Amino acid sequence: MTSAAPLSFVVAGLLLILSFPWYDIEWLAWIAFVPLLTASRGRRSWTAFMGGWISGCVGYLGILRWIPHTMINYGGVPIAVSYGILLLLVVYVGMYVGVFTAGWTWSVRLWPRGAMLVGPALWVTLEWVRAQALSGFPWASLGYSQYLNRPLIQVAEFTSVYGVSCALILGNVVIAQLLYSATHREWKRMALPCVLGTLCLAAIWGYGGWRLQQVSRAAATAPADLGVALLQGNIAQDLKWDRTSQEAIFSIYRGLTLDAAADPAVDLIVWPEAATPFFFANDSVFQARQLRLAQVAGRPLLFGSPTYARDGDQDVMYNSAFLVGPDATVLGRYDKHHLVPFGEYIPMRRWLFFLDKLVQGIGDFRSGESYTVMAIPQGRFAVLICFEVIFPELVRHFVRHGGQFLVNITNDAWFGYSPASYQHLAMVVFRAVENRLPIVRAANTGISAVIDPTGGLSQQTGMFVRTWIKDRIIPATGPTTFYTRWGDLFAYGCILVTAASLVWGIVVQKYS
Repeated sequence: MTSAAPLSFVVAGLLLILSFPWYDIEWLAWIAFVPLLTASRGRRSWTAFMGGWISGCVGYLGILRWIPHTMINYGGVPIAVSYGILLLLVVYVGMYVGVFTAGWTWSVRLWPRGAMLVGPALWVTLEWVRAQALSGFPWASLGYSQYLNRPLIQVAEFTSVYGVSCALILGNVVIAQLLYSATHREWKRMALPCVLGTLCLAAIWGYGGWRLQQVSRAAATAPADLGVALLQGNIAQDLKWDRTSQEAIFSIYRGLTLDAAADPAVDLIVWPEAATPFFFANDSVFQARQLRLAQVAGRPLLFGSPTYARDGDQDVMYNSAFLVGPDATVLGRYDKHHLVPFGEYIPMRRWLFFLDKLVQGIGDFRSGESYTVMAIPQGRFAVLICFEVIFPELVRHFVRHGGQFLVNITNDAWFGYSPASYQHLAMVVFRAVENRLPIVRAANTGISAVIDPTGGLSQQTGMFVRTWIKDRIIPATGPTTFYTRWGDLFAYGCILVTAASLVWGIVVQKYS
């Protein structure tokens, strides 16, 4: 390995960091892996793996640097242990970049032209595996760096975020191949693959621009709409379950609710995740006050509240959302499906008995089981609680069950003032495009936002401010998208290409 190679690996990781929120220099994602691909070309697979692993570790160390803040401040985890856990996670995620780099080096050695296809397919395969393995961790998949690039992300209605990740890797591979051709004078052999790759990228971009205009025109002529108010209470995490703060917190949300209800254009009022400083289903006194508040507001009120129940001799907890009507009746309840490992429960507790959750003051949660769709006169909607919105396959099921718009309630106070809240928001943008419907997002400390079906942020709050915002959305009435109907078919295709390339490569090596 030359002395310049390690520097190239580090540079690739740094460019990856700058591509994501909150730096948002998204165009860097188109060249971030060029130093890595160039420096690893022609090397042994193990050397290439280590180079990619270094790049991945550097990149994800910067992207995920907010994790220790949560553990130290809200989990009571010692500083050294918190940073040790971060490093373990970074080592794990970085391995995916290492495997990609080793695969790229192997494929470009056996089939230089075919690497234009194998590289992007392998990257998508690895992103899909990371989204499924060990409860799933799709955070900061490469495509999410482009959430502000609206023409490009329109392809997500077919491919989810994986199509955008594929396009980015294809762009990096084209540039890397062109640089190699320029320095080794192999234009004839690489010209056709590079031209085809460039045309593919141009087609994706061209489709995105056309589709963006088409969806925007359709929205402009839609007859019905819905006024939504999103409340951002900005309650400090260490006060949320302090009993002495219970009355003050309820008063804050009561005041915001009445302010929003004074606007005749508001049809639905949304509180964030676990916004009530009490267990709505279990506290009869505060439950009556909450129902009375909805009655006084004269609007349906959606809010998050933990729920306690008994299952035989066992205490059961749910992270729930409730819809209360203006007639003081409970119209719906949803229990969170996909829980946060180590935040809402301890996976493999039998072996990890020495660990405790980051959420203090509340026991382990249990997953809900139904894809609940709630209804108000203006349309049907599904609720996604916090972490759930980062899983595209989960979200599409709610749309398939009849959701015309989505409500994401979350509490990002855990993250502190860091890029994490913006990274979280970037993933929500893709869920709107994938399913072509609006999403409204109420967050305790921000970022609360309204996202249209093209991924545009029509409203957005700042972080750590107490406020409320309103906007009008158009519940979806048209046909469902390709992604809503068929899910991760594009990713499965990439997995098939990767598997076929692996088999072909093994056969070539054996008989060559």
